[in-house]
Amino acid sequence: MAGRPTIKDLARAAGVGTATVDRALNGRGTVREDTVRKIAEAAHRIGYHAAALIDQQIDAALPEITFGFVLHKGKQQFYQNFAKEIEAAIAARTDIRGRAIIRFSASQTPEDFLKEIRKIAPKIDVLGSSAVNHQNITQEVRQLKEAGTPTFALLNDFAQGIREAYLGLNNMQVGRMAGWMVTTAAKAPGKLAVFVGGNRWHGHELRETGFRSYVRDSAPGFTVLDSLVNLETRQLTYESTLDLLDRHNDLRGLYVAGGGMEGAIAALREVSQPHQVALVVNELTIDSRAALTDGFVTMVISTPLQELCTDMIDKMVNVVKHGSSETPGQSFIQPQVYLPESFG
Repeated sequence: MAGRPTIKDLARAAGVGTATVDRALNGRGTVREDTVRKIAEAAHRIGYHAAALIDQQIDAALPEITFGFVLHKGKQQFYQNFAKEIEAAIAARTDIRGRAIIRFSASQTPEDFLKEIRKIAPKIDVLGSSAVNHQNITQEVRQLKEAGTPTFALLNDFAQGIREAYLGLNNMQVGRMAGWMVTTAAKAPGKLAVFVGGNRWHGHELRETGFRSYVRDSAPGFTVLDSLVNLETRQLTYESTLDLLDRHNDLRGLYVAGGGMEGAIAALREVSQPHQVALVVNELTIDSRAALTDGFVTMVISTPLQELCTDMIDKMVNVVKHGSSETPGQSFIQPQVYLPESFG
């Protein structure tokens, strides 16, 4: 078309009437959202001078949603990546004007989680958290629900029966996968050890249960030692792994069900040979990837964060727009599995 595109050119390009374009440009009357989007796309395509005005009309019509998140271990690579994927999933939505408030609990205590939740609660429409299991957390979730703010349990299930849904891995399945890998990779029957973050992590308890269940049912030649609490810290895991290796010369495998895997990797590098002890960890990081390559980690079971966050934001938008479900649910994401040959 010659010269500057006119409103008639825009109407023709969008396949609508000029009156519809006029209403979309000036906010007169009601124009369906999909029609406004069609006009906006055509305006950008033909270089219509008021394309930005149509974009503003679209933005003004979109609902605003403020998403709140309280995670933990903010310095850990996995949770930094989690926060980035949350922001990306919200930015990818074209049906809302969304923003995220992301806070990190100073520790894994219920009090610190509650402190951060209460800071953001008045500002948000929906909450997602990786909080621990505790009656005070459950009570807070109940109060949020009564105030019209639904809560989603992320990675670790808490406030069952009150929270809107659990989103994450099937932790029982993850534990059984770890049990299969450790017993398959072990060079001979012997002892196995499991690290859990603490007694308030429901997800860790399920992983431990799945691990023990698999070994009991399918690998009776192995003995699972009493589980060790590492508080998801590198140093405690490091010291405990060295102690295990010193006391049990028939230690064949380790499973770190939560955080702190860097300590187990460091201990194995220090006193054992590659592939001597089968080690399964969760989440692919710089450390776990390097240990896979070097033979000190046997398998990494990883949470696909992009898929999780896309599903999570979709469910959060739905509950804000349409209300809570009468039946609290759960949504399992299939884990990603990484082996030494995954990066060949």
